[in-house]
Amino acid sequence: MSGEDAPAQQQNAVDQKQDTKPAEEPKAETPKTESAPAEGAAEAAAAATAEKAPEEEETFSYRALVLTGYGGYDKVKLQVKKGKPALKAGEVLVRVRVCGLNFADLMARQGLYDRLPSPPVTPGMECSGVVEAVGEEVTDRKVGDKVMVLNRFGLWQEVAVVPVNHTFLIPEGMSFEEAAALPVNYITAYMMLFDFGNLRPNQSVLIHAAAGGVGTAATQLCKTVKDVTVFGTASASKHEAITQAGVTHAIDYRTKDYVEEVRKISPKGLDIILDPLGGSDTHKAYNLLRPMGKLITYGAANMLAGQKKNLIAVAKNWYHQFSIHTLSLIQGNKSVCGFHLGYLDGETELIAQAMNTILDLYKQGKVKPRIDSTWHLEQVGDAMRKMQERNNVGKVILTTEPMPEEEAKKDDKKKDDKKKDDKKKDDTKKEEKKDDKKKEEPKKEEKEEEKKEEAKKEEAKKEEK
Repeated sequence: MSGEDAPAQQQNAVDQKQDTKPAEEPKAETPKTESAPAEGAAEAAAAATAEKAPEEEETFSYRALVLTGYGGYDKVKLQVKKGKPALKAGEVLVRVRVCGLNFADLMARQGLYDRLPSPPVTPGMECSGVVEAVGEEVTDRKVGDKVMVLNRFGLWQEVAVVPVNHTFLIPEGMSFEEAAALPVNYITAYMMLFDFGNLRPNQSVLIHAAAGGVGTAATQLCKTVKDVTVFGTASASKHEAITQAGVTHAIDYRTKDYVEEVRKISPKGLDIILDPLGGSDTHKAYNLLRPMGKLITYGAANMLAGQKKNLIAVAKNWYHQFSIHTLSLIQGNKSVCGFHLGYLDGETELIAQAMNTILDLYKQGKVKPRIDSTWHLEQVGDAMRKMQERNNVGKVILTTEPMPEEEAKKDDKKKDDKKKDDKKKDDTKKEEKKDDKKKEEPKKEEKEEEKKEEAKKEEAKKEEK
């Protein structure tokens, strides 16, 4: 039989079966009576399994904070996203429990942080949570692992997909709140003090904003080295807290010149200065260094003035931007370093080394994140305001747990009351302006009358002449 004949014969056989099928049907019904339900159930199960994944993806939804545009606190809005995020090889899906709020997030809201893509975008550089799914090629993480995450952006939401090497296992005894408060602040402080600063016993360090997240981390890390003198700036109301944390000399930057205060105690200057301010404060910092001293600049907080971008503050900071000739560095025996964690997102090994050291220090009880306050995603505006107005002592964090209905109502009432108060203030200002105008009108009329009288007198004099 040739290969060409085979299809024809097979077709004939099929035709014969189709022809004889009606006659055989009554006989076939008896053996199929018991197996039909089982086969039907199997087919239904298979169909359900096939349809389950797309259906689950369609119904999957999660809440996310989205920066909708640059400006005030109201530009970050809580939205619902639909569809389960897809996993690529080497990625994990994390069910987020707590997110960290950083100063860079405040600057990003005003369009002053270039590591965040243009709006609309979900901010957030750190969080903690539980691994809910793993992609292909992931071998060192499994579903159910508690992890902290460090990423360039995209973590202020209930679920996040990140590369597995951007996650770190949460050690035993560490809460989700502490885990979310640790990555950005402690890695920043550690790498500045030890990788750039080479901190050693008997040295002196100046920490600006000592009550903030990085300030608290830096203070604790300084105490891991013997006999380090820590100068910390903060408003007077925070001095007790930063002193308890390990600051040797607390300075109220609002009422005193911190340069003069440091010189009184350490006339020769300081070994290490951490500068998050920028502008004229960087000049002051450089001049405060002693020979072989190190200035590590890591921010431009002076540019942030008010809810929205303040062009005057930006221009002022830019005008006073620090610049120095290499010959001056040589002659002064000083060094200037720049640190930006956002630009180290590709240096995973370097970050992992720092994180492992920090976690070891945590296990030894030498460092521990201090939580200032916890806010729901619905309250992100209030959380940002607290941090921007420098009212926090420690870390400000966001929880993904939905706000209880009663609390949400109270929060809405507070917001409504605040709007009413703001409206009253605006109305009062408008009324005051109207009153001022009314007061000015009689004066104008008097002046006009005086002018008329003077004009009449002038005319009378002319007529007399």
